[in-house]
Amino acid sequence: MTQTLTTFDMAALLDSDEAINEYLSQVLADADSDELLRALGYVAKAKGMAQIARQTGMGRESLYKAFAPGAKPRFETVLKVLHALGIELHAHSIATH
Repeated sequence: MTQTLTTFDMAALLDSDEAINEYLSQVLADADSDELLRALGYVAKAKGMAQIARQTGMGRESLYKAFAPGAKPRFETVLKVLHALGIELHAHSIATH
């Protein structure tokens, strides 16, 4: 019996604003900047990379490169993408030990 594996696509699971918010909240809680960039790439893909490219004034290929593993996009790029995705980041104090 042969088993076939399907390719996992995180973007396919991000099918609602609620799913996206929960996913990004979990990623932010882990405080891993590389994972956050990867997550923003998945969310942009889920929302439609062409649409995000139009809204940011960037090319689609540039966006894919900016959020590829190991990429170091400018903070301005990250903010533009967050804005295009309709995502706001909010700060609050956390308890320290």
